[in-house]
Amino acid sequence: MTIMATKSWYDPLLASLAKIHAQHQYNRFMVATRRAARTQHQRLLENLARNSGSDFGKSHGFSSTGTYEEFARRVPVQNYEDLQPYVERVMAGNLQALFGEGERVLMFAMTSGSTDSPKYVPVTRSFVSEYRRGWNVFGLKAMLDHEGAFLRPIVQVVSPMDEERAACGLPCGSISGLLAATQKKLVRKYYVTPKETGHISDSEARYYTVMRFAVPSDVGWMVTASPATQLKLARSAAGHAERLIRDIHDGTLNPPGAPYMAHEAVETLRVRLEPDRAAAQRLERLLEVHGELLPRHYWDLTFLANWTGGSMALHLRDFPHYFGDTPVRDIGLLATEGRASVCLDDGTPAGVLDVMGSFFEFAEVGGNGDPSDAPVCRCHEVIPGREYRLIMTTSAGFYRYDIGDHVRVQGFFGQAPLIEFLHRGAHTSSITGEKLTEWQVTTAFERARRHLEVAEDAFVLAPRWGDPPRYVLHVERHVQQIERLACAMDEELSKINPEYASKRGSRRLGLVMAEQLPDGALAAWNAARARRRGLVNEQFKPRYLLSDPDEEARLAALAVPPAHPESRSYAGTEASWESASHRTFSG
Repeated sequence: MTIMATKSWYDPLLASLAKIHAQHQYNRFMVATRRAARTQHQRLLENLARNSGSDFGKSHGFSSTGTYEEFARRVPVQNYEDLQPYVERVMAGNLQALFGEGERVLMFAMTSGSTDSPKYVPVTRSFVSEYRRGWNVFGLKAMLDHEGAFLRPIVQVVSPMDEERAACGLPCGSISGLLAATQKKLVRKYYVTPKETGHISDSEARYYTVMRFAVPSDVGWMVTASPATQLKLARSAAGHAERLIRDIHDGTLNPPGAPYMAHEAVETLRVRLEPDRAAAQRLERLLEVHGELLPRHYWDLTFLANWTGGSMALHLRDFPHYFGDTPVRDIGLLATEGRASVCLDDGTPAGVLDVMGSFFEFAEVGGNGDPSDAPVCRCHEVIPGREYRLIMTTSAGFYRYDIGDHVRVQGFFGQAPLIEFLHRGAHTSSITGEKLTEWQVTTAFERARRHLEVAEDAFVLAPRWGDPPRYVLHVERHVQQIERLACAMDEELSKINPEYASKRGSRRLGLVMAEQLPDGALAAWNAARARRRGLVNEQFKPRYLLSDPDEEARLAALAVPPAHPESRSYAGTEASWESASHRTFSG
């Protein structure tokens, strides 16, 4: 059997106490939504008072700021580059740069930035408390709506919190790793996936190992950020069904993929396993009956939790095959910089603004998608049906921070707006959570072009749906070494964007492939887009990155039939392209 903490006689008692605490937090959240304007004003003043003695606070007059209007007048809307000098001082050990006396930084959460370097978000005790409170509200409501999940095993996939170290010695990595490591013991014992799986570098081995621990258990629900991860886990178990059954029967761990490198985590994981012949026999019968081994066959899931908004919804069309009619609940608009919404119902990406967490402002997005001069309003002033860009003031020391997320207001829950995530910025794409920006794409192309001495500069990168989804490089006119250019583009994107590299490494994203367009195709396509939007030439900016696979399909229809069929992006295999990538960068 899989070794995990067994249910104790006092678990229901402890769970009842924990439920009472969570219910108290949920009730407070409900009250806060009914008086969101007052709650948000209090959150703002608390953040300003807490850090009024910081260098940032002193230079912006926090100690004498008592109204929102004064705050907005003294602090301009910020991007990460504005805050980066302060963050770097904190990473060097000077907490006073952003925080007042007594505040403690636990780690630095990493996420993709708009330049070569990742963004680092200081994670303070206050920030963790707010982050966890939002999860508690989400979790309690989900458990109340799906009571069959109560006191049953949970599949949660997290990333390491210590991928690197800051100059001050604190870990830098994923905040999900910190939350998992500091979770209440009662909850943590029901996680069937050991946190050490996050340190397995080979993605195929990591997905298999997660399912090796999870499949024999009576899993009640699964939670991941991306729905692509849910599918990868299910496909790993299905694709290696016989190996998985044999491992469960023998109490072993023999994942596919790269050799299971010697690592202290490996032995730690292996010693937790024992033979479970009954589970293996059950799985073997299911495989014989159904001809495949899917979660809907071996688990009685109550719900799945992951993102469902924006382009993430594309993954959901494959869920019924693997998970049957299991309901899906969006985990809310959740970023490294903080939680923005809490989803309270299944089947919708719309969530209630987390008014008890950060302080939020909304910049209305105009017709040209540029909110730089757009009016900014508070949460109770938004208008349903309109699109806004989200601005946050957080306990992580980020003030009036433009997070880059576009949301649509669907209505109100009390005084708090219901918001739905649309996409990241006007010029970004994120089909698996990679959050590519147009700056990253143009920079990567320029480097790839110079590396291969390609003169071409008319191109568009766009997502194409598939298994796995990938990006396609559409290039005008005849380009020598078009496959090598696409491989070089992929390599440069991986260098620039760590989240893109992670999704490529885990095979949630396929390698960039290329298609050739006829002369003038991009100019004509851009002109047509400008006409549709009613913009004159001076107002229109050519796009180098698309975010909609449907738009990519329309562009692909213009592709030139290849002189050599094997050069078409969809004619080759992933292995052949990976081989081309190796040849490109190994000389």
